[in-house]
Amino acid sequence: MCIIIVLSATEAMKPGTKSERITILADQQFKAFLSKEAADEGVSVGELIRRRCERQPSSEEALLASLTAELRSAVATARSSLKAGLAEANAVLAELAAKRAGGRRP
Repeated sequence: MCIIIVLSATEAMKPGTKSERITILADQQFKAFLSKEAADEGVSVGELIRRRCERQPSSEEALLASLTAELRSAVATARSSLKAGLAEANAVLAELAAKRAGGRRP
């Protein structure tokens, strides 16, 4: 069976018109998985793939991304502060050790 769809030039040029074909090779299990997922969502396999590839992050995913960026920044600041604090503590310890060594008489 062969189905031929003819689109006018103006229809083919409309934004969002699905006019390009992509062929992928998959094993039987992956094809069955895609078919089941599509059936569960009530869409074609092509629509399932488009939705999953084009989807925008949910509000929860966007919030998680924002919190992750904030956490990374806070960790970098904390590391920097810790490094500076350790350097200062080591300088004080070195100063105390020098005073102890200078105060001793053989």
